[in-house]
Amino acid sequence: MVAGQSTSVEGERKENGNTASRGHSTTMGDKDHKDQKKKSINLLRGWPSTSLLPAPALRAASQTALSDPNIWAPGLEYAPDPGYQPLREALARWLRKFYRDVIPAGAGDGSPSAPQARNADEAAADRIAITGGASQSLACLLQSFTDPARTLAVWVAAPCYFLACPIFADAGFAGRLRAVPEDGEGVDAEALERGMRALETRAPGAGAPYKDAADPLRKTYRHVVYCVPAFSNPSGRTMTRARREALVDVARRRDALVVCDDVYDMLQWRVDAGPGAPALRGALLPRVADIDMARGRSPHDPPGKHFGHAVSNGSFSKLVAPGARTGWTYSTADFATGVSRTGSTRSGGAASQLAATIVCELLLPRTETGGASGDEKDNSGAGNGREGDGECELDRHIRDTLLPSYARRHALLMRTIRAVLVPLGIHVTEDSLRGHSGVYGGYFVWMTLPRGPEAGTTAISTTSATQEKPWPTAQAIADRCRADEDLMIGNGELFAVHGDEDAVRFDNAIRLCFAWEDEKDIVDGVERLGRVIRKMLDEGPESWGRKHEGPDDVDEAK
Repeated sequence: MVAGQSTSVEGERKENGNTASRGHSTTMGDKDHKDQKKKSINLLRGWPSTSLLPAPALRAASQTALSDPNIWAPGLEYAPDPGYQPLREALARWLRKFYRDVIPAGAGDGSPSAPQARNADEAAADRIAITGGASQSLACLLQSFTDPARTLAVWVAAPCYFLACPIFADAGFAGRLRAVPEDGEGVDAEALERGMRALETRAPGAGAPYKDAADPLRKTYRHVVYCVPAFSNPSGRTMTRARREALVDVARRRDALVVCDDVYDMLQWRVDAGPGAPALRGALLPRVADIDMARGRSPHDPPGKHFGHAVSNGSFSKLVAPGARTGWTYSTADFATGVSRTGSTRSGGAASQLAATIVCELLLPRTETGGASGDEKDNSGAGNGREGDGECELDRHIRDTLLPSYARRHALLMRTIRAVLVPLGIHVTEDSLRGHSGVYGGYFVWMTLPRGPEAGTTAISTTSATQEKPWPTAQAIADRCRADEDLMIGNGELFAVHGDEDAVRFDNAIRLCFAWEDEKDIVDGVERLGRVIRKMLDEGPESWGRKHEGPDDVDEAK
């Protein structure tokens, strides 16, 4: 952890900002607003707005699940280790519809290790394990497929979703996280392999395993790579296909497991699309796991097994609700079996069994009268909604509620940034995917400040004249925003890889979330940020010391 950032780090939970500051009375520098108590605005918190949560749909799904003994009986018992089978099959159909146009030849839908599967849905379901969400799943993946005595390091795309770092530390990798720089195309695969090769050269030969290596249903990888390939948290970028293929090449050469948090894939839209513009109906790129599976077995697979080198770590937190605590992994069938072999899963069954039965109802195609369709095999809607027969409730929620709201919020945020912050010299990422102008997705916008005095000065237009002024760091700006404006923002230092902060620094970057606050507060928040920056530039470096001294109130942020 970077010194001096504990207040903001401890105040964030699953990409959230601490709401404790809402109890603080603060004053604005502008005398017209002096002593006026402000509404707290949180552009750090990475939660969906409560106005977007599908409570009515979940109420109806719960009523169905808890009224049918064929559903509630297994739902209230211990789950099978791989998870609730109807949800696995429903997910297989739903994901196939969303990714079908981009799945590489050879990846397929079925499972080569399950020749006795009764139908294609069951075969495809063998590649899916139900989890308690992406965070719980990440911890279980590390338990099943790494060994601190043999796995050399965890390589993390930087900037990173930093709350993954404690999960890696708890798995025995504290001090062994390595930052991998990200550019406009995604993870720098060449830098990654150089780092792996250098570490392998320095590392001693494989010693005695810390864990029992006798389980033939699991394997231990030499490296782990962690990334968010689509609409990344925090940068908003999407890894290009060429970079995904290069990442798979590296993983297969160096015996690495690439863990992809594929939690934002369905949240995509066209920027500034006019009326009647076609919507994005499916995935723009294949998952990293699909690219790897299309290559077949690797030399690092044990005889007769195909574990592969990539896993898609999915979650309903961004699509249904974080409190559902339900997700899935998508991988080769052998790897999925290994996921289900995690000790906590074998003891208690797959996580979130009751929630899984309820979420499953949202994925079942419905007839016009609201009943389940009699033919569910190949009739589900795409992940972001293919309007027409066979749509499920989740399709409609994504298409009719989430996407219009997030597109509108993002557009408001960008317009305000261009009007208020860009004239100051701040750069903002406009598109998520290189080569696809006008496409954005996810929850976040990433901005880069002009460098501070150590990197020279920048021209700032003021009311008096154009002057050369140094710039404060993002940390200093975030502290002043919280103290003076009751505004929470994500300063770039939060998103450095723990223990390897100096490898890739982000002291001149800011992340803003447009998913949590109301639209008017998004605009107001950026305007407050602009006031703070202008005031700090006018005052000069002598005023840039730490301003916020409020309590952390960690519990309130959970």
